[in-house]
Amino acid sequence: MKLNLQITKVTIACFILVSAVNFTVNAQEVITLQKAIDRTLERNLTIKQAQFSEAISEENLKQSKYNQLPNLTAGPQASLNFGRNIDPSTNQFTNQHIFALNGTLSSQVTLFQGGQLRNQIIANKLLLGADRSYTAKIKNDLVLNVVTQYLLILTNQDLVTAAQQQIDIAKITLYRAQKNFDVGNQTQADLSQAKAAQSTADLNYTNAENQLELSVLTLKQYMEMPPATNITFEKPDISRFKELSTVYDPEVVLKTALAVNPDVTLAEARQKAAAQDIKVARGNYFPSVVLFGQVGTNYSDARRLQGTPFATGRVDTIGFVQNTPNAVTIPNFSAPILHYPIGRQLSDNFNQSIGVTLQIPIFNRFSARTSVRKAKITNENAIVTAQLAKNNLSKIIYQAVWDVQAANKRYISTQQTYNANKDAFNIIQQRYNVGLVNSLDYNTSLTNLNKSQFDLINAQYEVVFRSKVIDYYLGNPITL
Repeated sequence: MKLNLQITKVTIACFILVSAVNFTVNAQEVITLQKAIDRTLERNLTIKQAQFSEAISEENLKQSKYNQLPNLTAGPQASLNFGRNIDPSTNQFTNQHIFALNGTLSSQVTLFQGGQLRNQIIANKLLLGADRSYTAKIKNDLVLNVVTQYLLILTNQDLVTAAQQQIDIAKITLYRAQKNFDVGNQTQADLSQAKAAQSTADLNYTNAENQLELSVLTLKQYMEMPPATNITFEKPDISRFKELSTVYDPEVVLKTALAVNPDVTLAEARQKAAAQDIKVARGNYFPSVVLFGQVGTNYSDARRLQGTPFATGRVDTIGFVQNTPNAVTIPNFSAPILHYPIGRQLSDNFNQSIGVTLQIPIFNRFSARTSVRKAKITNENAIVTAQLAKNNLSKIIYQAVWDVQAANKRYISTQQTYNANKDAFNIIQQRYNVGLVNSLDYNTSLTNLNKSQFDLINAQYEVVFRSKVIDYYLGNPITL
């Protein structure tokens, strides 16, 4: 019974262990190159910042169009006056408390402003295009960075595998050296060299692992992924890239790149916007014509309304007939002072006005001239910047073409070196196993083989990377 219980516990433990391993494997997300690119374009914060700038430029463009519309302003006002004041409804002095209301509704529209409104719209359109080009540039640069980092990860993975193979060989060598030393066939120096070779292999493996972890972390940062996320990478068949084109005409590549490269497009868009700003600044030299209209009314509680006159029954003498004692009389009338209702007073005081304002700049402390000169300088600088972008692109294209050709030559050379070192090591290993070669020659051959293997791995991926760089500048989609 006790034995069965122990077997049951072991079975449960094994089941839990296997489940944990399966869960860990299932929890690892497989990242392809396309998925890495898509996530970077979707999540990267640098792209979001560029898109925010683009959104602001779009709002600026909308506002420049709205500036052509008339505005509408309301100005209601209420006041309580004390002491000697002017009644705002009668413009007469009075010495009493006055509660007054007045309000205006005004609108104006610019008919002419030296073409500034239209030119500003054009300038803002160009600036929006420049910001869109900048967003495209950020995306393209990140795509190239992701491809570079992805290939670096694949390179480092192969280097880790190669380093592990070095450790396995070093362990076998150390085991044989120990056996030979124990039976007296090798010296202490041979055994020490075998131990040193294993330590070197362990160090190479540690360095390769560190480089792999660093490259994975960098790619996670591009994708805005938490560093602790457990992911694996899909490794393409590198043999498919053996037929990659490595021969390009730099002038043909440059001609295509000038039409699609976002750096050049961005510089040209900013130069066009700077040229348009000159026209905007020149608008300050011209007069402006503004059409305006206004309606308003007011109310004062000090104002009174005179009522309908009525006869009081009294007769007033207004004079005498000339040269006679006969008096001239008229009936006496009186008119009551009534409260002036607010609604009626606002209606009676309602007023309107319409007109045109002409503003002619005569002397503005040279601000208009300064604005034009600054705009011209900015435009000249933008022209130089655009030319610099083209010059830099030309230099980069030529360098990229040379790099891919050099990488292909290096790959061929390292492949030959690796094959030669591999053949040499196989022969020396056979002779070492039968005691015909000392440990120094054996370790030297092994070191040469390991170095040539590392060089071959690096050269193989470098050819792929350099070829993808050419695709990037040609505007072709980058895939593995």
